[in-house]
Amino acid sequence: MPNIALFGPPGAGKGTQSQKLIQTYQYTAIALGDLLREQVSQQTALGQQINSYISMGKLVPDTLAISIVEAQVIAKKHSNRLLFDGFPRTVRQATALETMLASHQMTIDGVLFLDVPEAELVQRIQGRAKMGGRTDDQDTAKVATRMRIYADETLPVAQYYAQQGKLLKIDGTGLVEQVTKRIFAAVDKLSCADL
Repeated sequence: MPNIALFGPPGAGKGTQSQKLIQTYQYTAIALGDLLREQVSQQTALGQQINSYISMGKLVPDTLAISIVEAQVIAKKHSNRLLFDGFPRTVRQATALETMLASHQMTIDGVLFLDVPEAELVQRIQGRAKMGGRTDDQDTAKVATRMRIYADETLPVAQYYAQQGKLLKIDGTGLVEQVTKRIFAAVDKLSCADL
């Protein structure tokens, strides 16, 4: 099975689709957002540092994100299929991930890019906030900051992987099941290419 990254803007459905991939393909997930929120909820010193960035709608510094992910890669490197959910978020993180994986004789085989129009993303995030979900969804100014940071810092990651021929753009609109079907088709295509 290919190692993949699930990529897209805030509200694109990465968490939902990640769970579908785990259930169907038995991926071992490394979800940066979940790992960060876990540190915050445990109120560790690292969690307090992370929370200072999240509470402003900003990305944690690359060095911190990379070290957290690297610890997970080392712990899970014997899995034959890794799914990176919401990582890498910057080109610097993408190059660090490549180096990190290469040191363990691994690579990213494909990056699934969930493409969703911004107007729909805002509606989804507002809906998620109303359901009492994540606190970082409940402040419109923070959401706007996250969208701007995504456009400035994270979107270039798509171009980085496109240049390597690893980017698979997936229509992230419609019912969850429809998006899942498109993602599964992309993973199956990658699996065939991997043989």
